[in-house]
Amino acid sequence: MAAPDHLFNLRNNFYLGAYQAAINSSDVSNLSPDDVVERDSLVHRCYIALGQLQFVISEIDQNAPTPLQAVKLLALYFSGASQKESAISSLKEWLADPAIGNNPTLRLIAGTIFLHEQDFNEALKYTNAGGTMELHALNVQIFIKMHRSDFAERQLRMMQQIDEDHTLTQLANAWLDLAVGGSKIQEAHLIFQDLSERYQSTSLLLNGKAVCCMHMGNFDEAETLLVEALNKASFS
Repeated sequence: MAAPDHLFNLRNNFYLGAYQAAINSSDVSNLSPDDVVERDSLVHRCYIALGQLQFVISEIDQNAPTPLQAVKLLALYFSGASQKESAISSLKEWLADPAIGNNPTLRLIAGTIFLHEQDFNEALKYTNAGGTMELHALNVQIFIKMHRSDFAERQLRMMQQIDEDHTLTQLANAWLDLAVGGSKIQEAHLIFQDLSERYQSTSLLLNGKAVCCMHMGNFDEAETLLVEALNKASFS
């Protein structure tokens, strides 16, 4: 029998963009040391998503484990142009260190930062090997940005083989459907709707549905969804 996943709700809320709900569900007992690091990394990534960058930077000290240090670098990267270059420089230095360079969270943060830099090949250097569902999902995003839906589809197939019902698999499927367009738009809309009904409606899912509606010419509905997304974003 598989061990219970104590961090499922935290992780799932984070994937769906329900950042405050994720933080609220983070007080979990009976965690292993590795789970504690994962929990703290996810919570601080939620604070980054909520724009509380200085809080993250001040909370994570230099003795924190590698995943948390990587998250701090992400906060520094987003905190302004003056910090961006030093964050990228530190990131490259850590990635070159054999002792920590292959850490999945560090590779994920590297992929995220280089994706924002529009340096897709550099991002793929660290993400393409996969290893976690988040890395596979990030690969899907990178390949879509590169207009390589064929490669994105390969990554999606890998995710479906691992866990077809995983929230990230469903989201990646919707992203790819949106990129492909045509009849796939309706399928993407159904995925966003299903996730909203199964878990909760978030600004991320509402935005997804709004984009689908715009593709289908339903602009009034798209506007309604976007207003709702804005209202939710202020409380997320």
